[in-house]
Amino acid sequence: MTLFDPPAPLPERLRPRTLAEVVGQGHLLGPGRPLTRLLQGGRLGSLIFWGPPGVGKTTLARLIASEVGAHFIPLSAVSAGVKDVREAVMEAERLRARGQPTILFLDEIHRFNKAQQDALLPHVESGLLTLIGATTENPSFEVNPALRSRARTLVLEPLSQEDVRGLLERALADPRGLPGVAAQPEALDLLARLADGDARRALGTLEVAATLANPVTSEAVREAFGRHLPAMDKNGEDFYNLISALHKSVRGSHVNASLYWLARLLEGGADPLYVARRIMRMASEDIGLADPQALRLCVAARDAMEFLGSPEGELALAQAVVYLALAPKSNSVYVAWKKARDAVREGEMLPVPLHLRNAPTALLREQGYGRGYAYYFDDPEGSFAQNYLPDGVRLDLYAATGEGWEARVQERWRKLREAHGEGTESAATET
Repeated sequence: MTLFDPPAPLPERLRPRTLAEVVGQGHLLGPGRPLTRLLQGGRLGSLIFWGPPGVGKTTLARLIASEVGAHFIPLSAVSAGVKDVREAVMEAERLRARGQPTILFLDEIHRFNKAQQDALLPHVESGLLTLIGATTENPSFEVNPALRSRARTLVLEPLSQEDVRGLLERALADPRGLPGVAAQPEALDLLARLADGDARRALGTLEVAATLANPVTSEAVREAFGRHLPAMDKNGEDFYNLISALHKSVRGSHVNASLYWLARLLEGGADPLYVARRIMRMASEDIGLADPQALRLCVAARDAMEFLGSPEGELALAQAVVYLALAPKSNSVYVAWKKARDAVREGEMLPVPLHLRNAPTALLREQGYGRGYAYYFDDPEGSFAQNYLPDGVRLDLYAATGEGWEARVQERWRKLREAHGEGTESAATET
């Protein structure tokens, strides 16, 4: 072994050689579990492995090919194209003539565009290729329905801390791993926690930490690991799950959870201004008129974030999130606006009553535009008595809640409805 001929990285050296050596994924590989049943049944079929990085997607694909005696062709959608698929098809045809099946493993399958994915279809459908695709993105959004319908999707889960710790202990004991290296128990506990269920990250960090200290200490682990950035694909499902968790925590008035999910987003690299926009949406959707100041505070937080940048501006976003979580809640405007849009989109386009129309010219006045309009400040009673919708039309869109500031306007809203002749009971929409 020389400087120019280094050993393979630790994760590669410790790659499982049999399915029995695979760590985690017991929901797929245990007795009677889906993948075990598929292998035992002898009818594998195409598969899509969906899961985060470092949980064994590539390893499982290789082991499955070995288990069924299939030729294994690995491709990465990052660099491969239709030409590579054609070459794999030609190779599979040659091998089929000799009676050997072929498994095409396509890593990052979500990076293939529609045309590239469609190129796989006839060969998967004919059985020439058994496709195993691997993706960190939700296949429902990133894999063509036609291809998805020809493959079974199996979800791989992050490794538990116990699984990662066991893997680290194996690395220290296995001759292929780090023979002669020891580690303090608390260092292994720390690394198992920091790895976020990613076996590749855990083993790679351990290998670096072993060059810094023997036995490996917690300090060496922290130095080798660097800054702990929560796993998050800024354009993937994790990102939108975190946004959803933040929104629902604010809506549920859980301050600590709201702050935690906000920190996960910002520490994971989310665009702070995008987060600020979503926070402003929460102010309108879930707080609304229960606290009219909420939206103003969120706009100010957005401006502070834009002016100060990170990390100073993040404090303004945290202030806004805490305020929203503590604020009384009302979605009355959100519901009313949805009803109004539905009424416009699904109903007929109702004419504006003549007395409400603008009459800037003599001709329009002759046509009756503006005639009989009661100006509120001149004739309050007449103003209330006139119709503001076409004759015969009743719309029941807004309903004040009993939360916060909006509770104070409930009585005025009741009186306004009575003054307009709408009564206090909910009226059905008539068109």
